[in-house]
Amino acid sequence: MILEGLRVLEFTHAVMGPCAGMMLADNGADVILVEPTDGSSTRRLKGFGTGYFSFYNRNKKSLAINLKSPEGLQIIYDLAKSTDIIVENFGPGTMDRLGLGYEKLKEINESIIYCSLKGFLSGPYEKRHAMDEVVQMMGGMAYMTGRSGDPLRAGTSAIDITGGMFGYIGILQALYEKEKTGKGAFVKASLYETCTFLVGQHMAYQSQVDYPIPPMPERVSAWSIYRIFETQDQDKIFIGIISDKHWVRFCDAFEWIDWKENARLATNNQRIDEREWFIPELEQRMSEFTKEEIIKRCDKNSIPFAPITQPKDLYEDLQLNEGNSLMPIKMRNGEYAKLPKFPLEYNGTRIEKRFDPPIIGDAVRSLLQELNYSDEQIGALESKQVIKT
Repeated sequence: MILEGLRVLEFTHAVMGPCAGMMLADNGADVILVEPTDGSSTRRLKGFGTGYFSFYNRNKKSLAINLKSPEGLQIIYDLAKSTDIIVENFGPGTMDRLGLGYEKLKEINESIIYCSLKGFLSGPYEKRHAMDEVVQMMGGMAYMTGRSGDPLRAGTSAIDITGGMFGYIGILQALYEKEKTGKGAFVKASLYETCTFLVGQHMAYQSQVDYPIPPMPERVSAWSIYRIFETQDQDKIFIGIISDKHWVRFCDAFEWIDWKENARLATNNQRIDEREWFIPELEQRMSEFTKEEIIKRCDKNSIPFAPITQPKDLYEDLQLNEGNSLMPIKMRNGEYAKLPKFPLEYNGTRIEKRFDPPIIGDAVRSLLQELNYSDEQIGALESKQVIKT
């Protein structure tokens, strides 16, 4: 695996940091999740956080340790000597207060790569705490996602995940530079700047017009057909016709010779001009077919389409299953769920699971033995609640 041989100490919680660590772990790095002796609080989240730990912590090991104890801190210092990468996403100043900031660990290992994942990059806001939904609201994304007067966050932790990805990209850049110079680096990624980067296309749009740009549900599409339709069996399906070749195939697929030969509908722009009568008539025609009939016709004729699915539908999705994009992960209730793999093919192969999310403290004994701690010393540290094995 491409990152095999690299050691990572991960001081994280929730999504952004664990996501960056998961990407390193999936690609072969030895990722050690540093968590309290009673386990990361992410393990116990409910509601929308129920699946966070299981999904974002596969292929990792657990070092359950009290970082506020002198003995615990010394263990981290000793491990840092042979560590390549640090990943952390705690609040501003937390790692420095613990004695685990970049400057301190750089003294121990000058070639270390330190990735800090925060709410904001350097600037007036950098000491603020932030979360995914906070920056979606202040970064323009919630405005663009909802309808006018009703800002709406995206339906997943889009900024946490993308911010973690930028952290991962920064780490890869630092590894490349280290190969050339031998030097480590301090890498910082953030939620807010990640969000504004994603909204950049809308900022570019706004710069070219003298009116407030509309949110996505109210946008004027560049395509004559780019919408959700109701089906005969009270279901829904999305269809996008983005070229005049698509339009011809669309008419053929549904045997609409009258529209195929209608000069008023020949081009995309003409169909846009005819929307007032054309779209209601199209909605009526589509409602005469079931969802499965529409899927078969569109698939056969290479028409862009999408059924409107829920997360539960993805477990049995044909592409994900036959395309080897899901793997069984042990959940906190002890059962296994099929969850997405790292979404990349590398030389025609997919990354497989090495091990399930870690049990609290599963790597403590082996790591301390590596540091030449005896069984008696390990037992003494555990009795003092410095570690949990």
